[in-house]
Amino acid sequence: MSTLAVRRLTPTSLADVIDDGPDVGSTITDAHRHALAARFRAVAIDRHRRLDAWSVERAGRESPPFRWSPATARRLIGNAALGRVADGVRTPRLGVELEIADLRARAETGRTRPGSLGSWLADRHPAELAVVHAAAADWATTIAEIGAGLGTSWRVARADAYYDVERARTTLRARRDLIVATDAAVVRVRGGHPSSSAGAGLRADLVAATFASADGRAPRRYVGVWPDAGLVVAVDGSMENLRAGARDLVRTAVVQRRQWLRAA
Repeated sequence: MSTLAVRRLTPTSLADVIDDGPDVGSTITDAHRHALAARFRAVAIDRHRRLDAWSVERAGRESPPFRWSPATARRLIGNAALGRVADGVRTPRLGVELEIADLRARAETGRTRPGSLGSWLADRHPAELAVVHAAAADWATTIAEIGAGLGTSWRVARADAYYDVERARTTLRARRDLIVATDAAVVRVRGGHPSSSAGAGLRADLVAATFASADGRAPRRYVGVWPDAGLVVAVDGSMENLRAGARDLVRTAVVQRRQWLRAA
């Protein structure tokens, strides 16, 4: 049976959750990749789909149209700011300031596409930018504090992991914020509190990250942190969890296909 590790978030609990995981994660083969691709190709669609933990947690239901806001921008800006800190910038707050300035400059010189974060920032008034700055700085500080409690080496994920399923018009996305040690664990942070389907979402992240990795090795644990709720939830990088996550992703694709066919 696939089980979840659930702990209260304390200065040491995240490290304990990772240490309690298996010594190594499972490894997928080309046969696993071909099997997953065949399952998605069996759910044929006439458009490209992107599946992630959020779509699995919503059981494939349509989400409201995406729009930029301080809440949706804070993660990209905050994580990029921490990347700047790793490169020598003094503080996360200064990293946020530099990242926003760089994104706005790129938009103003025509180096970003319409609808991008940079384009949205370029259209904000100073008061709105101050709200974005505060939200992103808070995010970056929170991520840095979480990393500091790990008790081992870590780095900020410069981007999420993506896996394009062969000939299936499907991309799998794994949300990730911290990479622990030498890929021993992946940590992603979310606002609010975990839902009853949080475990399914983490397994979906686990699948996408594992299939996206060059060697097909799953992290020992995929860990979700909800600072607002003070909770940590983790799944092992086991073959059982990989199979469960793959089933959930395919079921989500089936639901989406039915919705699109009804709307056509």
